[in-house]
Amino acid sequence: MNQLKAGATISYLSLGINIITGLLYTPWMINSIGRTNFGLYTLAMSVISLFVFDFGLSAAVTRFIAKYLAMDRQDLANKCLGLVYKLYIYIDIVLFLALVIVYFFIPQIYEELTPDEIERFKVVYSIAAVYSVLSFPFIPVNGILTAHEKIVQLKLADIFQKLFIVGTMTACLLLDYGLYALVLINAVAGLLCIIFKLVCIKRYTKQTVAWSYSSKTELKSLASYSGWVTVIALAQRCIFNLAPTILGITSGTVSIAILGIAMTIEGYCFTFANALNGIFLPKVMRILIKEDGNILPLMIRVGRIQLLVIAFIIIGFICFGNQFIYLWVGEDFKASYICAVLLIIPSLFHLPQTIGSEAIYAQNKVKQLAIVFVVMAICNIIGAFILSPSLGALGICISICFVYLIRTIGFDLILWKQIKINICDFFRSSFGSLLPSLLGIVLIGFIITYLIYPGTWFKLIIDIILFAIVYWGALYVFGMNSEEKNLIMTPFRRFLRFCK
Repeated sequence: MNQLKAGATISYLSLGINIITGLLYTPWMINSIGRTNFGLYTLAMSVISLFVFDFGLSAAVTRFIAKYLAMDRQDLANKCLGLVYKLYIYIDIVLFLALVIVYFFIPQIYEELTPDEIERFKVVYSIAAVYSVLSFPFIPVNGILTAHEKIVQLKLADIFQKLFIVGTMTACLLLDYGLYALVLINAVAGLLCIIFKLVCIKRYTKQTVAWSYSSKTELKSLASYSGWVTVIALAQRCIFNLAPTILGITSGTVSIAILGIAMTIEGYCFTFANALNGIFLPKVMRILIKEDGNILPLMIRVGRIQLLVIAFIIIGFICFGNQFIYLWVGEDFKASYICAVLLIIPSLFHLPQTIGSEAIYAQNKVKQLAIVFVVMAICNIIGAFILSPSLGALGICISICFVYLIRTIGFDLILWKQIKINICDFFRSSFGSLLPSLLGIVLIGFIITYLIYPGTWFKLIIDIILFAIVYWGALYVFGMNSEEKNLIMTPFRRFLRFCK
């Protein structure tokens, strides 16, 4: 439990660093390399991510190793990892060939890009592709650390990667190295982070790889589980990762840049609320195997905390996001506000259900989840191509908002029908007591904006501070239970004792 608490704390610390550095760094990067290059940067990262994913094997690593460790069978965990790494090497070869083929068809795929933009995009794509091929076989390291509940080490690696990227990118921008250097730095930081995680595995776990092990039965079990997770991963990439490519076909780099800012904001919201994702899977597995199997109390407990956090971010952005974007990246990106609002609204209902998601993976109900994601992806592709030619980035975001709500409904049906979780009890226990206070806070937030119009950074910061005081104060009095109040007050009590 200490690892879980420390891991959660470091997760939010890492996220805080990401947000602060992103807020300071992103507008500077756009001004330094230009809006068009920022669009190319966003496009290149999205294209690579379409191909570079773990094919469900990382989730399989976490699930199976956590299961074997819960059974006290380290030997089976070693054998499982041997099978996984062999599969990764084979897939990496196919990945390399796919990326090479795409490179030669870049001009035909992105007809809206100018010849000069095509040439710059080829260079950026090549750097990112080489890194992707080199790093792909090491994707399971995250699953290994999570299964062994080495959450602190995993999150520290993420912090190191972010700080390294920001520090070196800052130096490169000061030296006017430009777009190519930014992409190269991301690659170098990723490789250093992989090395750090490998050292952690060797030092803090007993995990090894049984390279000589072979089992058709276990391989079939892995393939069955990871196959459906792969479908989920592919469907997810038909949302955000495919969106810049669709705009590259229908609208051009300006729309991609506008979407890029909206996606950045959505990424902050998602990461903040999803900071606990994955770290509870070993605990959920133990509850299912060794304990009474009832995960609803844990789901409600964690869900309420995540709801408090994500509602604070979403409501705050709805109230102050328009002026924030204007001050942050300028008038050219004003359209990003409504795009970002559309992208983050569905998170309010989906992200507090982290434990439910862990239960779906732990009980191997991924086939049903995959069907939901496939429906979501198909609807999004159709909607995006219908709406983006006339509405640009806004059309993409309308489509994503709609299909994400469909996803949440399907997700809840799986929890209710397949996992036998009383989802109505979850919403009643989490949203029920908090919703009236949240609705009142939305109104107060708009009143604060009206009374103190945030035309400068100073006024905006004052607005946000007032909003934070009202938000947490109102929920502390009217919404939180005793455990949540104690969770908030404990750090203050420790600080006061330290001061004495």
